[in-house]
Amino acid sequence: MIKKIRRIEIKSNRIIEEIFSGEYRSAFQGKGMEFDEIREYYPGDEIRSIDWNVTARQNKAYIKKFHEERELNMFLLIDMSRSNSFAKKKDIIAEIGATLAFSAVKNNDKVGSILFTDKVEKMIPSKKGKRHVLSIIEEILSFQPNNQGTAIKKALQYFNRVEKKRSIVFLISDFLDKDYEKELKIADKKHDLVLIRVIDKGEESLPKGAIFEFEDLETGETIVLDNLQGRTELESTIKLPVRNLLNIYTDEDFVKALMLFFKRRMR
Repeated sequence: MIKKIRRIEIKSNRIIEEIFSGEYRSAFQGKGMEFDEIREYYPGDEIRSIDWNVTARQNKAYIKKFHEERELNMFLLIDMSRSNSFAKKKDIIAEIGATLAFSAVKNNDKVGSILFTDKVEKMIPSKKGKRHVLSIIEEILSFQPNNQGTAIKKALQYFNRVEKKRSIVFLISDFLDKDYEKELKIADKKHDLVLIRVIDKGEESLPKGAIFEFEDLETGETIVLDNLQGRTELESTIKLPVRNLLNIYTDEDFVKALMLFFKRRMR
């Protein structure tokens, strides 16, 4: 386990240094704003900054001023249900999470994580630092779910309730679930929400609604997969901008996919 964590750390840091330098901050700059003050409106101020309630009370125009937060807050919401428990899939999820988390650490941002199945199984509060990120990676790799199903709805409900600060949120799942659209919209309004769908091409060809059993060749474990929704429906179901959705296949280089995603966000 220690060797695997170390390997992921080295790989993630190399990716960040060689490829993602500056991309993360540029892709998410201006997403965290803090209230500064209310002052009188002056010619040249933006009309959309006017505080109409204060303006009505004072009979003169006032605006709200905000400043960009120096540090951002990142949360990784990771689906650890049985359909994501294949050794290869779990490793890729850990590598994606590590790359994102170390990008945040490099910019002195906080990182937290929620691991969920059909319930929230573990909440890791956001903190700064390399050691904290390594503990998150270890949790992902060593995690043994108490439950087998997945409930994105419950994970989002929990996160929307406990996290008050606007955050960059990466929801990492295969999205073999349904009935979470309302919670998704709430999270998208409160936070900068990005969906990362990890796809195994073998699973992608499964008929909608079918239930299958697979044996993980690396662990020997039997995994039950319930294809409730069918992957082709996700884009029409979630109704989020394409720039907020990233597909990553287990047999492809996730680094290239992340790089293209960051560039798309910067436009």
